[in-house]
Amino acid sequence: MVRRSRGRPAPTIVDREWPHQIALPDDLCTARNYTLIRQFCDDHGFDHWIRKVQAIWPDGRYEEWRLHCFRDPAAAEAFRAHFGGIVFDPARDREDGRALGVWRRQGAYERILELGPLSVPKALRS
Repeated sequence: MVRRSRGRPAPTIVDREWPHQIALPDDLCTARNYTLIRQFCDDHGFDHWIRKVQAIWPDGRYEEWRLHCFRDPAAAEAFRAHFGGIVFDPARDREDGRALGVWRRQGAYERILELGPLSVPKALRS
């Protein structure tokens, strides 16, 4: 049986307590970009949590995305205004609101290499 760390709340608790979520492609949240995101949230004193979700497009393509979760809607909007991203509603965007459901995306898949001040590191651009 896989156990969750005592320091990590269950996915349902994150969705309930940090319901204001902004999605960014996982490749944009690594290396130096992770430091920029962390520093921004620390500098503004945002109560911030990170989760992951797998986005799946109608053509079968899929991609990992990070959900930057906030308690305060103003904090989520400030984050989105600075970094970009897509507003993610856990009750609407996951399959029937399941905490571990996938994110069924609409439209055609398009890889995002730059968004706001973030860009995918060269090593991940293949």
